[in-house]
Amino acid sequence: MNIAILLGRIIVGIFYLYNGINHFIKFGAMTEYAKFKGVPIAEVAVAVSGLLLLVAAFTIILGIFPEIGVASIVLFFLPVTFMMHNFWAAAQEQQMAEIINFSKNVALMGSALMFLGIKKPWAFSLGKKKGG
Repeated sequence: MNIAILLGRIIVGIFYLYNGINHFIKFGAMTEYAKFKGVPIAEVAVAVSGLLLLVAAFTIILGIFPEIGVASIVLFFLPVTFMMHNFWAAAQEQQMAEIINFSKNVALMGSALMFLGIKKPWAFSLGKKKGG
């Protein structure tokens, strides 16, 4: 079971790591899209959301401070889901794509909250105490 949790952490962590890095590699395009979606101070929002994803990635992969990682994920997904994937306000031809992304984000946020149920310290983590 511990190996399965570790593999899941690595897979999910890489997902957040990739997307966090992408916020900075594609900063200009993401900022323009955020502006298009009406996000205030889009440059700051893109940078902060990228940092939140990177914090989440490292805490989950390394198994340290998982509560901070989960909080980062929730702080990322709440505004992003409702501002960037507001399917109720999208043009009809965009609604299905926005519903899919909205639903995906809600599911990822829910799965992140499940990390809080894993007994701490996590197995195979840098947060594991020696002798324990």
